[in-house]
Amino acid sequence: MSDAAAIRGATTALIVIDLQNDFLDARGAYARGGDSNPPALLLPDRVAAVARALKTVGGLVAASQFTLWPDAAGEPMVSPHLKALRPYLRKGDFAPGSWGQANVDVLAGLVDVAVSKVAYSAFFNTQLDWVLRRAGIDTVAVCGIVTNGGVASTVRDAHMRDYRTLVLADGCAAFGEERHRTSLADMANVAEVTDCAAFVQGLA
Repeated sequence: MSDAAAIRGATTALIVIDLQNDFLDARGAYARGGDSNPPALLLPDRVAAVARALKTVGGLVAASQFTLWPDAAGEPMVSPHLKALRPYLRKGDFAPGSWGQANVDVLAGLVDVAVSKVAYSAFFNTQLDWVLRRAGIDTVAVCGIVTNGGVASTVRDAHMRDYRTLVLADGCAAFGEERHRTSLADMANVAEVTDCAAFVQGLA
């Protein structure tokens, strides 16, 4: 893990992956299904502090929101692999505009741009790249859940689009510490792995 070199805040975006009620809240879909991720519950306050610091120097905060779009009958369109992993997902979970799809409360007022996503990467079939380029962003710092899923996929897509890409190691979590660490080590091939404190210190 390396310290983040100087970061120009005005051309930097924090990309917050899927810190949503249905994933994290005790009343959300994942908790109802028995899928708890204790390390992830520590992320919102940590990420909110980074977001506030970035916004004070003119940076952008973007958030992805995993979304299950309803079909004509109102039933969620769940991809087969997710249905196998999370059979408890039901009508109303992660629905567009719902409480469950929304970012957790601690991020209220901090997110400049939110994109609805249907797969792991925040870039896949969303307008995130267009928005970032329009805003003059050349550097992205990625955080959220899960390290080996949405975070890793977004990091690789950012790298492929020639953004300077950072990963906030303690701003991410996975289902298991070993998965988390292995994924961080893998992402170090295409991104700068740092932590929240070093990122904030590097802001200029």
